[in-house]
Amino acid sequence: MILTFLRLFLTFAKIGLFTIGGGYAMLPLIQDEIAANNWMSGEELINFIAVSESTPGTFAVNISTYIGSQVCADYGLVGKIIGGACATLGVITPSFIIILLVAKFYKQFKSSTVVSGLMYGLRPTVIGLIAAALISLASGVFFPLGVSASYMLSFNFWAAIVIFAICFVLIMKKLHPIFMVLIAAALGILAGVINENFFA
Repeated sequence: MILTFLRLFLTFAKIGLFTIGGGYAMLPLIQDEIAANNWMSGEELINFIAVSESTPGTFAVNISTYIGSQVCADYGLVGKIIGGACATLGVITPSFIIILLVAKFYKQFKSSTVVSGLMYGLRPTVIGLIAAALISLASGVFFPLGVSASYMLSFNFWAAIVIFAICFVLIMKKLHPIFMVLIAAALGILAGVINENFFA
């Protein structure tokens, strides 16, 4: 049990240390670590990501807490709490230490050519990590069973496309995120009911 808690802390500390940009940029690392440790399926992870984005708090803290508690579910309620705490502490500790160091020394080095070049180089890296996460998530949401003609003709595929399109239009119209979450949840429930009663 203690080894599991330690493993969670170290795994998420590594994710926190090597994630540049935070948030979505950490998804490729999270996916790799979850697959390497066989902690949960890809579909479960996508569900956790959806919940993490729909609940209050930062994405990094939410996703690490959810994963930590899920991994330690076999140890009961106390195990879930400790597992969630270990993963959360792991993901925030490196960022906390690094931001303190940056705050202390940034004024001295902000005019440095090396620091300016570093910041310039990090920007496209963050975009690349976020794009990789987006592609991975999109494939998991739209093609959970792989790309096949039969699945692309199924209700689930087209329901996901329609929900995505509706939400995309509403985002472009700058609808408040709270309403977006509620609308998306309602559409998902409706799609599930229709699928259960007419296509199952």
